[in-house]
Amino acid sequence: MVSRVTTVAFQGIDAVPVDVQVHVGPGMVAFTIVGLPDKAVAESRERVRAALSASGLALPAKRVTVNLAPADLPKEGSHYDLPIALGVMAAIGAIPGEYLDGYAVLGELGLDGTLAPVAGVLPAAMGANGLGKGLICPEASGGEAAWADPEMDILAPRSLIQLANHFKGTQMLSRPAARLQGNPAALPDLAEVKGQETARRALEIAAAGGHNLLMTGPPGSGKSMLASRLPSILPPLTPRELLEVSMIASLAGELAEGKLTDRRPFRSPHHSASMAALIGGGLRARPGEVSLSHNGVLFLDELPEFNPQVLDSLRQPLETGEAVIARANHRVTYPARIQLVAAMNPCRCGHAGEPGHVCRRGERCVTEYQTRVSGPFLDRIDLRIEVPAVTAADLIGPAEAEPSAAVAARVAEARRIQEKRFFDLGVACRTNAQAPASVVETMAQPDELGLAFLRDAAEKLQLSARGYHRVLKLARTLADLDGKDMVGRIHLAEALSYRGRDASRRAA
Repeated sequence: MVSRVTTVAFQGIDAVPVDVQVHVGPGMVAFTIVGLPDKAVAESRERVRAALSASGLALPAKRVTVNLAPADLPKEGSHYDLPIALGVMAAIGAIPGEYLDGYAVLGELGLDGTLAPVAGVLPAAMGANGLGKGLICPEASGGEAAWADPEMDILAPRSLIQLANHFKGTQMLSRPAARLQGNPAALPDLAEVKGQETARRALEIAAAGGHNLLMTGPPGSGKSMLASRLPSILPPLTPRELLEVSMIASLAGELAEGKLTDRRPFRSPHHSASMAALIGGGLRARPGEVSLSHNGVLFLDELPEFNPQVLDSLRQPLETGEAVIARANHRVTYPARIQLVAAMNPCRCGHAGEPGHVCRRGERCVTEYQTRVSGPFLDRIDLRIEVPAVTAADLIGPAEAEPSAAVAARVAEARRIQEKRFFDLGVACRTNAQAPASVVETMAQPDELGLAFLRDAAEKLQLSARGYHRVLKLARTLADLDGKDMVGRIHLAEALSYRGRDASRRAA
């Protein structure tokens, strides 16, 4: 007899249906799993055997063959335990096989028959819903699965016995409820920042338009403190963005107790991070930091300390909004629409340009340190600002700075203007930084004085085509913050001032 159970394999954030076929027949006593299983799947036969025994069932003295179809698709992870166990139970008549026809199944089995949470339940639930099926998953992952569809049939048992009793009608399982993380800790507030008015202005512009930001300044000037307060002025995730972010976090196993959060991600990897850690990869092609920051902020502190090849690997995700991981036998794409914020010292010793400081290596110290970051990488950063050291007068002064709530209100209004503009243009993006080149000159058309000014400035600063469009996008954001329909000369001048280091860098 052959029984069938539906489960999924993951390719990026997509859940691909997998047919678990279980055959129990005559022959040498054995338990064989075929269909390109990895080590975790191959070991599931021992977990299934022990879990069935703990649940009061014994495998028959026959040959058990499990086929995971399609056979040429690699199968990875421990979530195949439960579908294999249910397939065996259906094949030996312990549960009716037709009860499983309407469900996709995933879950890891303990040796005592309990179900442990697994990664990827949310994308699996989305995939099962697309197939018109319900979902069977561990109890700890039920709240995560419930976000897929409020009408979807979801079973979240604690153990194999509880699920079998549900099918027998002796113990009915209720549908799990979707859960959010309740009352998360308060975010750091901009009111705590003293001085640094230019940096605060740049932070507001970056938040309003989703622009990339680079801060350069001596140690202790507050670069990391400013970056950590960016999430406090960003708008909350929309429902669609929430699902996208949560699906990636689910695949990475980072959803605590299956609870989702509407806060934008803020990731800050150490500068020793490898290319696989930042972009994604490994044996299972897992998402990296750039994908875990999707719809949020990726903060790179001590930027020149990163491996230059690792930094340059970010150029494609910054441009396309996707992280593509190519392997010999498969190709995986993860979404990576991020806002990059970076911080760096002006030189190796960290105090170049400060009054009274003289470096023994002179200008060479600055040049060698800053050129560790390539020009093409910097060309993808819209705002580059100097963050000077804070004076004692700034710290002692009693005046309190503007709080994050006031700044967030202006950011939200600017983003509302942008969303309406893109909706009218029929463009699928939400911020000026994401706007395609085909609409940049339409949405950011300057007046006559501004156009003449921009032409002269582009020639003197030798802007690339990408740099030219990024200046227009930044000027459009500045106009949105001012509530202006037309991009003026003052907006272009301020936008160009944030790229002023290009000329000095080329001279160096």
